[in-house]
Amino acid sequence: MSAQPEITQRDLRMRSKEIMDAVENGASFTVTRDGHRIGELIPLRKRRRFVGRDEFAALSRTAAAVDLEVFRADQEAAVDQSPRDPYDR
Repeated sequence: MSAQPEITQRDLRMRSKEIMDAVENGASFTVTRDGHRIGELIPLRKRRRFVGRDEFAALSRTAAAVDLEVFRADQEAAVDQSPRDPYDR
């Protein structure tokens, strides 16, 4: 059994504004058709796209130091740097 409320496809069609408003506010639903569960409506995770300068500075103070030589060696080991013919399959 689903932990979230079930709504029928018809409910979704008839009450779409109400249901989508609920999803926008954090609610989740399982959608059914002919008594069978066919999908879930879940809110998208909200991603922050901007971190302020002060917050970035505070986070940076506690970040581990990066050894540039070790970092470059890791890159070299992970990527094949040899040239290849783009037309060679």
